[in-house]
Amino acid sequence: MMPGEKVGGEVEAAIEVQTAPEFAGLVSAKRLQTVAESVLHQEGRPGELTLVLTDDQGIQVLNRDFSGEDVPTDVLSFSAQEDGGPFVAALEAKTYLGDVIISYPRAAEQAAERGHPVEQELDLLVVHGILHLLGYDHADEGEKTVMWARQDDILRSL
Repeated sequence: MMPGEKVGGEVEAAIEVQTAPEFAGLVSAKRLQTVAESVLHQEGRPGELTLVLTDDQGIQVLNRDFSGEDVPTDVLSFSAQEDGGPFVAALEAKTYLGDVIISYPRAAEQAAERGHPVEQELDLLVVHGILHLLGYDHADEGEKTVMWARQDDILRSL
């Protein structure tokens, strides 16, 4: 069986979670995998992706180098499917969707500001990042309305 094949109507997903050592005890990799798998299942999209939890410094470097914004952010998505992106995918990596990078400190701060557990904020950031990998965007109000509605539907189903 190849990654991304449907098995009995199920969408196959392969999710790798990489967590910076200082956050390893604070995050359930299994929970993040489950959330990511749910997004792919609900979107009917098989594939592989990597979720990375890092610190503000790590995400700031990526944000500066790839987006030109020299500030930390909560989540970045790097699609392996877009032409002209910063990465070149091997032909055999057709099912690799890309990477979602999340700042754990930013997620914790936003969770505190919004009055909910950090796990809930991480769920939101995982869903948001993966939707970007799948082609959703929020560059204008129309796109934002569609993406936020889809994001809310997925989060409600978790």
